[in-house]
Amino acid sequence: MITLRHLTVPVATQVRRWVLSAFPRGHDGIDYAHPAGDPGLFGPESATWRVHADFPGMLSGGLCALMLQVLHPLALAGVWDHSNFRDDLVGRLRRTTAFVAGTTYASRADAEQLIARVARIHAQVRGKAADGRDYAADDPQLLTWVHVTEAFGFLQGYRRYARVAMPDDAADRYYGEVKRVAERLGARDVPASEREVVEYFARVQGALAFEQRSREVLAVLARIRLPVPAAGLSRNLFLDAGAALLPDWATTMLGRTPLQRARAKLAAGVLHTLSPMFRAALPDGVAPRACARVGAPPEILTRWP
Repeated sequence: MITLRHLTVPVATQVRRWVLSAFPRGHDGIDYAHPAGDPGLFGPESATWRVHADFPGMLSGGLCALMLQVLHPLALAGVWDHSNFRDDLVGRLRRTTAFVAGTTYASRADAEQLIARVARIHAQVRGKAADGRDYAADDPQLLTWVHVTEAFGFLQGYRRYARVAMPDDAADRYYGEVKRVAERLGARDVPASEREVVEYFARVQGALAFEQRSREVLAVLARIRLPVPAAGLSRNLFLDAGAALLPDWATTMLGRTPLQRARAKLAAGVLHTLSPMFRAALPDGVAPRACARVGAPPEILTRWP
C-alpha cells in the first residue's frame, strides 16, 4: 500500500539536494554540536530558535529584506560601493545566511566572534552616497534599518510559510530577542515589539526612495542563479514569495505592477504548500544540531512554549 510517507520521501530527497547545493555545509567553520550545554545567545526556549529554523520563511524573508533595503539610499550606497553583489550575489546570500545561523544557533563564544568580525568589516565601509551625503556601515541608524528589515522579513516568512501556529506574544518575543545581535553590532533605539516596528517603518519612510541604483540592484537579484536544479524556476518562486511578504507601503514604493503582485500571491501559495517538505528534508540541519547540543528534542522547534 502506498502511504503519504512513500510519496513524501522522494520529494524530500530532492528538496534536500536543492538546499545543500544552494547552501553547502561546513563553509562557516562552526561546530554547532559543541560545547555541550551551551545555549548560545538565545537558547531552546527562545522565539528566535523557532522562527529561524524554518528554511522557506528564512530564504523568502531574507529576499524580502533585500527588497526593502534597496529603498534606503545610504544603506544602498554601501552595498553599491563596497560589495561584489554584481558578480557574487550568491556568495553574499550565503555569508548572510551563515551569520544569521551562527548568531542564532552557535555557542555564545562563536556567536560573539562572528559579531566582532562583522563589526570590523563594517568599520571599513564608508564613503559618499550618490547625493553626496557621507555614509558609514557602522552608523547606528543604518544598522537599525538593516536589522529591522531582516527581522521583519524573517518573521513574516515564518508566519506565511511555516504552517505553525504562533502564540499572541510570539512576535513581540522575537523582536525583543533578536535586537541583541543588532545592539552588539552598534545599532541603537532598536524596535523591540511589533508595534514599535510598525512605528519605526512609518517614521523612516520619508528617508526612503526608489532610485536608479535600487532598480539596478533588483535587476541583478532577478537574474541570480543558484547552483541548483531548475535554477530559474527556484529563483522566481522564492523571489516572488519574498515579495509577497512586503508591507503595502513598500509594494507601492517599489512600483510593483498588478502582474507582479499576482505572481507573488501565486508563489506564496505554492511555497506554503511545499514548506513541510523542507522540514522533512533537513532533520539534521543547524537547528536540530543545536538542540542536540543542549539536550533538547528537535520537536521543540515546531512547538511554542
